[in-house]
Amino acid sequence: MEPYLISTKEIQVSYADTDMMGVIYHANYLKWFELGRCQLVEDAGYHYLDMEEAGYYAPVYQVEVTYKKAVHYGDRVFVKTWVEENQGLWTVYGYKVVNDSGEVCAEGHTKHILVRKDNFKPVQFKKAFPEWFRRYEEIKKNRHKTYCLFFVWYYQFCSNAS
Repeated sequence: MEPYLISTKEIQVSYADTDMMGVIYHANYLKWFELGRCQLVEDAGYHYLDMEEAGYYAPVYQVEVTYKKAVHYGDRVFVKTWVEENQGLWTVYGYKVVNDSGEVCAEGHTKHILVRKDNFKPVQFKKAFPEWFRRYEEIKKNRHKTYCLFFVWYYQFCSNAS
């Protein structure tokens, strides 16, 4: 098994991204998360447009951001993105925005569900896109943790059954 995939996307910080205090406006980090997610999808061998053309969207269901260090106009930053969790109904992407010194400026995650374009009813990612789902299983960050938790549970279950 290959190690989990972390995609890196350089962000072009523009003056228009700043607020009155001269730092990057907080909502722009969400835009950067989306740029990172699209880069990860491509690095995994897929294209979000293919999903849309097949009749689906993957809207954000939940988002969380923790701001650690201000980013200013002129700073060089990168968003690092990975698959944190990949369930049948949702996928959680993890993010870190880092500066060129490697300092974490923000981190967070987004949870996405898959819905049909025509009625926005949720569908299972693993059924609609089985190959894409399997690829995410291969590259997700916590796949070893998931396996370990299963074996711990199985051991406890077998121990209690006797």
